[in-house]
Formats: sequence, structure tokens, C-alpha cells
Amino acid sequence: MPEIWFPHMGIEIEHLSRTAFTIFGREIYWYGIFIGLGVILGVLLVLHEAKRTGQNPDTYLDFAIYAVIFAVIGARLYYVLFSWDFYSQNPEKIFALREGGLAIYGGVIGGVLTAIVYTKWKKLNFWLLADTAAPSLILGQMLGRWGNFFNREAFGGYTDNFFAMRCPLTDVRASDVTPDILEHLVHVNGVDYIQVHPTFLYESLWNLGVLLVLLWFQRHKKFDGQVAALYFFGYALGRVWIEGLRTDQLMIGSFAVSQVLSAVLILAAIVLYVYRRKKAQNISEI
Repeated sequence: MPEIWFPHMGIEIEHLSRTAFTIFGREIYWYGIFIGLGVILGVLLVLHEAKRTGQNPDTYLDFAIYAVIFAVIGARLYYVLFSWDFYSQNPEKIFALREGGLAIYGGVIGGVLTAIVYTKWKKLNFWLLADTAAPSLILGQMLGRWGNFFNREAFGGYTDNFFAMRCPLTDVRASDVTPDILEHLVHVNGVDYIQVHPTFLYESLWNLGVLLVLLWFQRHKKFDGQVAALYFFGYALGRVWIEGLRTDQLMIGSFAVSQVLSAVLILAAIVLYVYRRKKAQNISEI
């Protein structure tokens, strides 16, 4: 029987291990490989854009080293803070990165703060750097979501739409399975399958669309900060509805943290876009 099954698309995957390979007895997970691939391709893309626009590629290579480190720290810190009920009781798990627990928004926050400090330190144009790096960031996010696919996580509630995904109940975390999912279990040859929204796929496809838009605007932008504002708007717009489908949300009270943050970011991106455009117009009139 398949381990992952998209019944309405006719796709059945027989064997899908979380582990890509083993080195010296240590398992290397697909999740880490996709994150690493996202970083590598993101760096290559930003170096290409720096060369195209006459900037020094070494500046971005230098920045990438700091950005990756502090993005991982931010991603982990964000996850731990909003899962503090668990980690306060299990502090030894805080640094157990191999067990999962990286929040993309935390990584974005860590990367942005790094960019602010780095550009002040090097006396660079923050908005130019943000515009240059934005497509690389969404590229990494797009690829990183496929790590969730191999981990059988970041899925939504029950659905019977065209993209519906099935996987064995025993392959997923019990905490991610809602009563509605359990009510719609599919029984095939003695195996119980959940049938859910593949929200990792929704977000990956959405991010691909945002990436294409950003790449176009990089070549037609009118002011510094335009591409960065469009990144924040586009990414948050997708996240605000996709997050509402997921069953593994980080919560603060009765609200999904990432959904609230996405809504705030959408408004902030609109304000940023208008402000940067008006400022550019004012400068051009001087």
C-alpha cells in the first residue's frame, strides 16, 4: 500500500522515508536537505542579481553567512516561545533541532534584523539589499516546505478536493490529527489513512507564484523597497489563508500566531509600499 496517496490525481508513492541517507550511523533527513538546498540556491540567486545590478557579490555572500545563522536562531526561538508550555517542562529539548521545530516567521524576523544591523555596520542601502535578497528568501521558503512533505507534517484538516492527500494515520503526530480528520478516516486493506489538505503544497505553489512576480519586478522596479514590500505582502497574503487550514498552528490564546502576524504584515507591507513610492517621487522632484 502507498505511504503517500493523492487519490484524485492518481499519484501513489509506495516508499517515502524521512531519512535520505545515513553517514557514520547518523541519519540525514530530507527536511534538512531541502532547507540546505534552499539556502544554496538562494545564495546563488542573490549573487546573480547582485552581479546583474552592478553590486558587489561578496557583500551578499558575507551577509548570507550571518543571515543563515541568525535566521535559524530566530526560527527556533520563535517556535520555542510559542510552544513554551511544552519546553518549560522539557528544557533539555530546546536545542534538539533534529526533532523539528523551526518556524519560518521566526527565521524571517531573524533575517530582517540581521539585514538591519549588517547594512548599518557596512553603511549600505538597506532597501536595496532587501530588494536584491527578497526573491532568494521566497525561493528558500518554497523549497523548505517540501521537507514538511517528507515529515508528514504541516497539513490541514479533512478535505475531498482535487489535491486531497492521504497518508497512514500511524505516520503522523497524534497532536496534528483533529476529530474531523478522525471522522473521515479511509480504510484500505486494513490501513487507516487520513485524508487532508496538503497545505505544504499549497504554500510551495503560492511561493512559486510570488517568486515569479518578484523576479519580474526586480527588472522593472521604480524605487528601492518595492520588491521587499511586494515580498512581505505576497508571502503574508498566502500565509494568512493557508495557515487557517493547518492543524498544527502555534497559538496564543485562541488565535493562530502566524495568521495574526500575516494579517499585520499585509497592512504593514501596503503602508511600506506607499511610503517608499512617495519618498522616491519626492526625491525625483527635487
